Amino acid sequence: MQKKYKCGTLCVQGGWTPKKGEPRVLPIYQSTTFKYDTSEQMARLFDLEDSGYFYSRLQNPTVDAVGAKIAALEGGVGAVMTASGQAANFYAIFNICQAGDHFVSATTIYGGTYNLFTVTLKKLGIDVTLVDPDASVEDIEKAFRPNTKALFGETISNPSVNVLDIEKFADIAHRHGVPLIIDNTFATPVNCRPFEWGADIVTHSTTKYMDGHAVAVGGAVVDSGNFDWEAHHDKFTGLTEPDESYHGLTYTKAFGKAAYITKMVAQLMRDLGSIMSPENAFLLNLGLETLHLRMPRHCQNAQMVAEYLKAHPKVEWVNYCGLPDSKYNALAQKYLPNGACGVMAFGIKGTKEDAIRFMDSLEFVAIVTHVADARSCILHPASHTHRQLSDEQLIEAGVAPDLMRLSVGIEDAEDIIADLAQALEKI
Repeated sequence: MQKKYKCGTLCVQGGWTPKKGEPRVLPIYQSTTFKYDTSEQMARLFDLEDSGYFYSRLQNPTVDAVGAKIAALEGGVGAVMTASGQAANFYAIFNICQAGDHFVSATTIYGGTYNLFTVTLKKLGIDVTLVDPDASVEDIEKAFRPNTKALFGETISNPSVNVLDIEKFADIAHRHGVPLIIDNTFATPVNCRPFEWGADIVTHSTTKYMDGHAVAVGGAVVDSGNFDWEAHHDKFTGLTEPDESYHGLTYTKAFGKAAYITKMVAQLMRDLGSIMSPENAFLLNLGLETLHLRMPRHCQNAQMVAEYLKAHPKVEWVNYCGLPDSKYNALAQKYLPNGACGVMAFGIKGTKEDAIRFMDSLEFVAIVTHVADARSCILHPASHTHRQLSDEQLIEAGVAPDLMRLSVGIEDAEDIIADLAQALEKI
């Protein structure tokens, strides 16, 4: 389906092709285990000599069908579904990094990812250097070391909503013989397919727009199959040399373009088990079926809201790449010509107390930790999602002290604006 059908058809029908007499709708395979007739059949599965299901910690038919749909939407060779977006980013890095290794990341990333990279991965002996994604190529390249294994960034950063120059990052990564990993959560493959711009691996928090209804936490790692691991044999020995835990199997030799994604299932899911449940995958699939319909509405509403806020006398600044004077408008026209997302950042004039009064005065635009679902919501990252960061780290991550992250839903745009208007009157 990946090459034959367009995005909307893949959203609805990708991943699950029922045979004669099978359910038209993807079923929930709510089973931990799967039966085989002989011991030899099971042994071949454990040796990765045959494909099939035997234990849901590694693979499950419902989960795999949704993974196949997301891989088709992104144009990849395969996907692994994880319990959360955080798990997806961890797996994406840990699949090619080990103690003593290093990777480079944009500074403008989600606060949870920032903590994962700068605190937790360092405890595992994996070091990271953070770079300003808007810096020159020369300055970014200074961060690379002989033991650097990857470059990471977000298509649209959370919460600063900056747009990444994907081609620039891809060129830098490939010059240094490493893959570019892109978190494409906010754009979704409806509005941007990073593989088409040189990215090698894509991650998602499917909890956001893909689910769209704030009912199921999940994540995905998608492999383009394009990165030549063997061309950098000595740098990625986990993929290019025998894995003794699978009787000396070498992933690049055994699985070719699917080496990276197969290793992720065979090793990381086997040992760490951050699995997506079949029921969550089922709910995610329902969300994906309308993703191509919801994203244009999010973008249309957000554009109207951004223009309203930009013109309001009590608003100090607005960052939304759809605005003509946005610093990222040109990049948005290049990478996101059909729209970016429904998320924007803005700051109001006045004190922190004024910002709190504004948020507390909203009626149906809710203060929640979530973002990017059908309902409009707002957050003050410096006080909430990013409160673990120092003032210096907040600025480095593109989070101004007065920044409010507004996620514009698919309600009527006039009602969203009216709610913002009445709250602004209170300050």
